[in-house]
Amino acid sequence: MKKAVTARTSSAKDAGGASSSKLIDGRIKELGDWRGETLKRIRALIKDADPDVVEEWKWRGVPVWEHDGIICTGETYKAVVKLTFAKGAALDDPAGLFNSSLDGNVRRAIDIPEGAEINEKALKALIRAAVELNASKVKKKPAKKS
Repeated sequence: MKKAVTARTSSAKDAGGASSSKLIDGRIKELGDWRGETLKRIRALIKDADPDVVEEWKWRGVPVWEHDGIICTGETYKAVVKLTFAKGAALDDPAGLFNSSLDGNVRRAIDIPEGAEINEKALKALIRAAVELNASKVKKKPAKKS
């Protein structure tokens, strides 16, 4: 049974010695089909949109991208790669990328089936908006009294 890993940075090690980034690399290679290629492409777009993104590996094998909180997860299923935005309901989506989990009050997702076109410009804008939303919610630490 695989152990869930919650690494803070791509250089953080789990008990088995693999970093989150290496575990995501492994997932992409393990899939070996269109889902791996899609996850690889999405990952590159996320890193391009936010060079300071932190990759994590959570919940027994789910790639997670964070910046001041979770931006999104990259789940792989038989028929889709699902990009779930943790606070998607609070984000504007003028391009209409969200096509799944539309009934919830918090999350929104993008299901990407095999062969689907990805609006890269709109996806990067959505990622940047999620980062901005997370940054706006970060609580400032009170100044220390001298």
